[in-house]
Amino acid sequence: MSEPRPTPGKDEIAALAPFERLPLERIELVATGAQAERAARAIAAAPVLGFDTESKPTFVRGEVSDGPHIVQLASAERAWVFQLHDAACVDALGALLAAPTPKVGFGLGDDLRRIRAKLGVEPAGVIDLNHVFRARGYRKDIGVKTAVAILFGRRFLKSGKASTSNWAARQLSESQLLYAANDAWAAARVFAALGSLSPVPSAP
Repeated sequence: MSEPRPTPGKDEIAALAPFERLPLERIELVATGAQAERAARAIAAAPVLGFDTESKPTFVRGEVSDGPHIVQLASAERAWVFQLHDAACVDALGALLAAPTPKVGFGLGDDLRRIRAKLGVEPAGVIDLNHVFRARGYRKDIGVKTAVAILFGRRFLKSGKASTSNWAARQLSESQLLYAANDAWAAARVFAALGSLSPVPSAP
């Protein structure tokens, strides 16, 4: 049996130069049906999409999240952050998620369960990149930070403050948009670097 491939530790990753970020001018906030239709036309040209969701955190014991509150999709060049307040926007997003275009991300099991429960949609073409890394000999769970370090030799920047912010707010901050969009965009970049569309198990 072959030895598992090594993964960089936290200190090793912290010493790396920062990974480039998708800038705000290439991030589109999608909040209405009309905006979602325009986004869908642009997204249709992408051969693969980075995919993630964000939910407003819960701080009270026993409180159940009603997330996701936003869904992010990204091509190699742009990202779209969908808010779920408008019914027409939700419908258009549901159609995108059900389309067969490959959607790649990290640790997507909870994201998919929340989407099924809230949107009543079964996302198609979902590839959990953690499974891809496992198939390539990595035994530890691989998230976006570790994947970026392995493939690009760079440190992926994530804001702890943004991660626990109010994703259900109607007005998202620039830091929220950057955080959300770059999570999905980095997944698309990782998948491209892996250079494979080979079938792997979808998230449960």
